Amino acid sequence: MGITLDEVRHVAKLARLEMGETDLVALQSELNALLGHFQDINSIDVAGLPGKPHAVPLQNIWADDEPLLGLPRESALQNAPAAKAGLFLVPTIIED
Repeated sequence: MGITLDEVRHVAKLARLEMGETDLVALQSELNALLGHFQDINSIDVAGLPGKPHAVPLQNIWADDEPLLGLPRESALQNAPAAKAGLFLVPTIIED
């Protein structure tokens, strides 16, 4: 079952694409070729193959979550533009 030129025009209109006749014909042939590829894939016998949740094997790439000592407060605040009582001072962004 192929895609007709009227269907391509309709989809182009829905997508608000302004396409010339040659572009519509080219798109029609590309879409029909794509449908042909899907028919080829659909004809493959996979009845004896087990299902898989992913196409490639997945593995955890994260490191173990181990607590470490953090940055000392003095080191964290030494390059801060403004600090007071061991805290970062930031400009007020909410007005009353």
